[in-house]
Amino acid sequence: MKLVKDVMISDVVCVSPFAKLREALSLMKRHNVKSLVVEKQHPNDGYGLITYTNVLKTVIAEANDIDLLNVYDACAKPALSVGKSLAVRQVAALMTEHKVKRILVLEDNELLGFVTMDDIMTAFLEQVE
Repeated sequence: MKLVKDVMISDVVCVSPFAKLREALSLMKRHNVKSLVVEKQHPNDGYGLITYTNVLKTVIAEANDIDLLNVYDACAKPALSVGKSLAVRQVAALMTEHKVKRILVLEDNELLGFVTMDDIMTAFLEQVE
């Protein structure tokens, strides 16, 4: 049985919640990623997550100006999170239930990484072969 720690990505790109959406998109493009972890503002705060979908909904669907909006205007915060020792099948169930493709991995409210639906599918396909 695979665990979250076996499939998670620990090399994550973070962004300030006060960064402009244009800066966030630039970071995504520069690092070739589809999402960024939104930093906490204090030790007891939650992490957020911003994705292409969040940006599209906020800017395009609502006809807002990308240069006037901050990351916190578009991100999901607090983002769903799990521990590194959770079974991958449990994470897949959470993703399906909440209709998300990424979940953060935290330990004692500190970021370890995140796991994506693609990571889970890759692990699943390896077991099938």
